[in-house]
Amino acid sequence: MVRQVPAMLLQHRVQVEAYEGSSSKGDVYASPETVRCLIDEKTQQVTSPGGQTVTSGSSYIARPDHRPPPNSRVTLPDGRVTTVITIARADGGRLPVPSNTQVFLQ
Repeated sequence: MVRQVPAMLLQHRVQVEAYEGSSSKGDVYASPETVRCLIDEKTQQVTSPGGQTVTSGSSYIARPDHRPPPNSRVTLPDGRVTTVITIARADGGRLPVPSNTQVFLQ
């Protein structure tokens, strides 16, 4: 059994529009999905999928099955709209720690 982040810790909600690609009219996104999470407003360096070191202005932790692709659009609780740089999955396995996904934002 995989232990997940306890729901009581996921006190914030963000709107996530998964990036689906580009068309001749611009970027294409899926319908918005509300995601319960825990937001961390810490600036840190992360590596983008292309291998570049970039600055992430914030991140959030969500359930382990939440995996938005890079460039997905995220609306934070304060109304700020940002995009996903990359994600990191923490798998607690059989250890007594919860599994989760951390999403790094521009």
